Amino acid sequence: MEIRRLNERSALLRTTKQLGIKDAGAIRLAYGLVVETTRRKNLIDKFINTVITPKKTDEYTQGLQAFLRLYVYQTRVAKNWDKLPLKEAQSIASLGRSILGWQTMREVESHLGFLLTRPLAPIIETTNKTEQIALETYHPTWFVEYCINLFGNQEADAFLKGSLTPPPTYIRINTLVAPEEEILQKLTAENIKLEKVQPLRYTYKVIAQKTPLNTSPSLKSGLFYVQDKASCFAVQAANPAPDNTVFDVCAAPGAKTTFFAQLMQNHGNIISVDFSAKRMHTWQKEIERMEAKIAEPLVADARMSIPFVGEADLVILDPPCTSSGVFAKQPSAKWRLSPKSIANMSKIQQQLINNCVPKVKTGGTLTYSTCSITIEENEGVVEQFLKEHPNFKLTPITPEFGSPGLAGLTECRRLYPHIHQCNGFFIAKLQKTSQHNQ
Repeated sequence: MEIRRLNERSALLRTTKQLGIKDAGAIRLAYGLVVETTRRKNLIDKFINTVITPKKTDEYTQGLQAFLRLYVYQTRVAKNWDKLPLKEAQSIASLGRSILGWQTMREVESHLGFLLTRPLAPIIETTNKTEQIALETYHPTWFVEYCINLFGNQEADAFLKGSLTPPPTYIRINTLVAPEEEILQKLTAENIKLEKVQPLRYTYKVIAQKTPLNTSPSLKSGLFYVQDKASCFAVQAANPAPDNTVFDVCAAPGAKTTFFAQLMQNHGNIISVDFSAKRMHTWQKEIERMEAKIAEPLVADARMSIPFVGEADLVILDPPCTSSGVFAKQPSAKWRLSPKSIANMSKIQQQLINNCVPKVKTGGTLTYSTCSITIEENEGVVEQFLKEHPNFKLTPITPEFGSPGLAGLTECRRLYPHIHQCNGFFIAKLQKTSQHNQ
């Protein structure tokens, strides 16, 4: 995660493969440990730094940093900071020695007892109000300030706290393979309990399951796709119909492409473009699993240009973003970001959306969506776009779902973890009113 800047899931996949680990229980436990330790990285580091002073956590090797964080998480955070699990602490320390070597561990051995006994409260009490919120909600201080400026104190507090708990799991039923009712019966037989998400089509919240979804026979046979309801909404906002031509830009790993094919009943054309050959390999597998027969892949960098001829009824762009709406699921993302990342990202998004312009038919629409909550990547990109392309206008989105956009762009929709129990998301729908800028 630290070296290759991978998210938790990708890093875990790579590691289990490398170590040849097949035990699902061990993998689940490792994933939980990594995610929950990473989620609280600022608080854990602040705590460690008070013990190891004048040294700082990041002055140690990455192996020792990881050990100290996991040690504090397991012996203090997981015990709510009040028990003294001596036996467990000793066993974690000896594990550390066997993995990192006793000579490496010698550097931190003298601190382990203090890490086990030092109280947390006085450390938090000595910080200013903003840093206190940052430590209590496990977010970078600059991001807390950003949210307060954007939403105001109360709403920022609710959003930051709401970003601590991963949202429920949602699935989309795939009617290209079988009728909706038949699939629901099969899932009931597999002990997967669902609740319909109104007013979205084919979208369900998973209420209970006996076994992990990724082991479900119905998943393997393409009867459903695990897809957040915000992402399902983005496709329905674009409102595809049979016989449309659709350009899906930044399309991998395929959630949206396969939903387009479903809503178009496999009639029409979808061209899916993504710059990553590896991600498009995953896209190909998903297309086959979900029986989406009308989609063609294209590996290309849409920042340079979109290298195919013709225009589409619908273009959907889901560009790379800061992922500030999915910190609950991918906590590592929040520690990699800086205010500069937001500015850099919005530049890339601007390039991408501008390159989509010639691909939209007159009367056609361009749907823009991100899993970010920042204004620069969302309303900012749309405002700039409308200035440069007066032949486009914002158009209302149906079904009406989520909250209105900020900065007066009320036709746009926003979804928030703390309000809508899903990923933070933004959607704008732009219609091309004439061929040329007026």
